[in-house]
Amino acid sequence: MKHLTYVLLFGLFAASLTRAQMRPRPPGLQQAAQAEEQADKSMPPPTTQRTQLDLAKLRQDADELARIAQTIPPDVTSIQRGLLPKDMVEKLKQIEKLSKHLRSQISQ
Repeated sequence: MKHLTYVLLFGLFAASLTRAQMRPRPPGLQQAAQAEEQADKSMPPPTTQRTQLDLAKLRQDADELARIAQTIPPDVTSIQRGLLPKDMVEKLKQIEKLSKHLRSQISQ
């Protein structure tokens, strides 16, 4: 009998919790939720706009980078002999500039 009383009390408690959770929403909140759902459905998903790569320019920059880079090993040989080529620093800066430009174009 005592056990049955506990079961009934637990059942009433659970029913009251369920009823408390099912409170009606005010009309304004329901309308706002419906309007938000409609807006979400009507809006197309955001698109990422990727700029078109200028493939000819990209290829030209890559070729230029390769051409300049090929001149560096002979310049290093000159340094080993004690001669610093006057344009080596400029070539290295140009290599850096071209590589950064290529990387930014590819990773957009």
